[in-house]
Amino acid sequence: MIKTLLGLCLALSAHLSFAAVDLNKATAADLDSIKGIGPSTSSRILSERKSAPFKDWQDFIQRVPGIGDKRAAQLSTHGLTVNGTGYKAPAAPAAKPAR
Repeated sequence: MIKTLLGLCLALSAHLSFAAVDLNKATAADLDSIKGIGPSTSSRILSERKSAPFKDWQDFIQRVPGIGDKRAAQLSTHGLTVNGTGYKAPAAPAAKPAR
């Protein structure tokens, strides 16, 4: 019985440690808790968010300097979301047919 309760507690704590942080609702402390976001990045995010909430990941990437597709993907894997959605890489352009 004790082992079962201990296992349940460990599973619950592991789940909570990976809780998503929504970009449009997060405080500076919430943003700093995401691996890859430090105080300077969180201040840039909060500054941009004052003008308008982020619509989606592409809006976030365009408005915040230093954030590109690669970094957005990393932040998403560490729990950052935009309007509850994780990052999805844009589709690669179709290859041109050989002549």
